[in-house]
Amino acid sequence: MKIFARTLFFILVILTSPAISGQEVSPEHISFVRQGVQRMIFNEEQAIPLATLEPGNVVGLQAMHPVTHYSKERAGVSIRGNELVIAAAKETQTGIWFGGFNPFATYVIDLSSVSGNGALGFEFSDAAHKEQFLVTIGFNDTLLTGVNLRVRDAEKVITDRSITVNKEERQPLKGRIILQMLGSGLTLFLQDEGLPRVIGQADFNTHIDLRKKYYLQHFQTRLFAQLNEGEVRIEKAGVEFGTGVGLADIRAITYENGDPLLDRGRLWYTMSVRGRGLPHHLQGVFSLDPTTFDIKFEGVIVFDRGDGLLRNEIASHIFYDRKDKVWRGMTTGFSAYANPEREKKQLLAIESGKDPRFGFSVMNAVPFGMVGDIEDPHIVFDEEVNKWRMLTCENHDGYKAIVLESDHWDRGYRQIAGPVRYNSTGTSIQKIGNTRYCFSGSSERKIFIYTYPDLREAGSLHMDLPPWDATSGTRVWPNVVQLPEGYPFRYVALMMDRLDYPGQQGPHWSYGALYLYHGSEMQLSGKN
Repeated sequence: MKIFARTLFFILVILTSPAISGQEVSPEHISFVRQGVQRMIFNEEQAIPLATLEPGNVVGLQAMHPVTHYSKERAGVSIRGNELVIAAAKETQTGIWFGGFNPFATYVIDLSSVSGNGALGFEFSDAAHKEQFLVTIGFNDTLLTGVNLRVRDAEKVITDRSITVNKEERQPLKGRIILQMLGSGLTLFLQDEGLPRVIGQADFNTHIDLRKKYYLQHFQTRLFAQLNEGEVRIEKAGVEFGTGVGLADIRAITYENGDPLLDRGRLWYTMSVRGRGLPHHLQGVFSLDPTTFDIKFEGVIVFDRGDGLLRNEIASHIFYDRKDKVWRGMTTGFSAYANPEREKKQLLAIESGKDPRFGFSVMNAVPFGMVGDIEDPHIVFDEEVNKWRMLTCENHDGYKAIVLESDHWDRGYRQIAGPVRYNSTGTSIQKIGNTRYCFSGSSERKIFIYTYPDLREAGSLHMDLPPWDATSGTRVWPNVVQLPEGYPFRYVALMMDRLDYPGQQGPHWSYGALYLYHGSEMQLSGKN
């Protein structure tokens, strides 16, 4: 009798299982188990190279990396083994060309040693040196003395000031110098052991707007050395698109109906490469084989509104419109905070005929009237009602999810649902089975699930180890994706935490690490 009862129990369990009975699984009945975590901090293996100066591979220094002397006295510049050596017994200023210029790139010097007295850094200028943007680190007898920013146009010096932060007594100048250019600002790091340390930062948009296409097209990059009885030895220098100090705002790239883009066996994501303040982040593109944790940095995207600037907007949703064979989407105009007296934060419709996932891409961006404290848009074409629908969050005494609807992907949206009760972030629409749901991070230490499109509360996501601790923020991006049949698990979620990078001064949003989860239907037990 016991054997019969046990057999009957298991038959009932099997027959009532959603996968067997044909019932669809509710997202609140999926268990997400953490698989791995990683934080990319100027990850050298992930860097996308733009230019390099490798002394050990130079044949013909003056041809490959022309040297310019700015002073009557000339420093000696030579290759010794695998090092570039700049030395002077008297006061000299020297520039050594090694690449073009991009206002969103990261500039790196691998320093072997310094001695004597002087300064070392990066010079950005046109070929005639009519305009100059100079970031330098001073040193005296191997010790760092400060960080300076100097900006000059054809007529005058606009600014010449210290941008030093976190100054320490008797801090050696050694290791790796990392200059993260942020469009309208910069942060300078020094890395010897452990994490890169912030040693300088500045916002310079009132002095010069390096986001102008003119500077991308005309400025060049030089190593700059000012020496007075000193010597500098450099192992390598480079320009690259880097992973910054953290990654956030993770969203799957999709097709127009919201299905995830699974191309070359990989999922594709937009993530913001984090810098410092609100206008300082960069829209990155990454890919992932969902059966592993092999995140790969593929490219960056900036946005052109037709006014001569390239803007670093973030929190984008990009989709491939198969009907029109074009890449489209929405982005959030955080770059407005670089000029808050002239610009307002708003959503922008974006489009590109070129595949924007690789290298350095520019997407056209057009305002469409959604001005205000609105962010994190996700749009789908709902074929059942022949409408475009957008899930986003708007500041209603805190960011709250809303759903809007339009006959057009890029204009004419009107609100049809929301706002929800709880604070929302990272709003996204995804199918579980054949049913669409809305997901949202929150400040309630939960990831909420809502019905689509009416935003009725439908529970919260179950995770064994959520991407936060007892004290950190919990407004993360859920980013749940359903995989096709044939994978060892049906659901994957890639999330971030909100732990800021240490050492940056003033308000900054410099999180986070990446957390990978695999999801499966909840079971009573793991036993057979």
